[in-house]
Amino acid sequence: MDKITKTNAARILDRNKVDYQLIPYQVDENDLGAAHIAEQLNEDIRQVFKTLVLRGNKTGIFVCVIPGCDEVDLKKAARISGNKSCEMIHMKELLPLTGYIRGGCTPIGMKKPYPVFIHETSNEFPFIYISAGQRGLQLKVNPSEVIRVIQATVADLVTE
Repeated sequence: MDKITKTNAARILDRNKVDYQLIPYQVDENDLGAAHIAEQLNEDIRQVFKTLVLRGNKTGIFVCVIPGCDEVDLKKAARISGNKSCEMIHMKELLPLTGYIRGGCTPIGMKKPYPVFIHETSNEFPFIYISAGQRGLQLKVNPSEVIRVIQATVADLVTE
């Protein structure tokens, strides 16, 4: 088995004394979605969280972390982030804004400290999976620890 190289996100968790596991999975370039990851890990899709980057009309860039099976509710996201409206950023903006690529974006250790909002169901589980900051690698981590480290706000963010 290949040695797993620690990502910047993992090093940040180390500095904050957070227990986690780095969990590799097989990348499918044609399917970078959370459902594929959940299937690869044989885990509940509700515990595999995806990181979405949005732009609000007043506050600018912010981040929503939601279960892989859900869609972000733009009205809820705008309201909770202090905006009248918001939209997903364009894919070409992801790397310059966050330092991460699609399929490997994590809320931990972005280029700038953007406001982060995580869906309230995260606290229903003893652990969740979030990207470790590169394709093919997930962090298995206690949600309250991630919330503490990234100073996330817990909120209802998804469509009903």
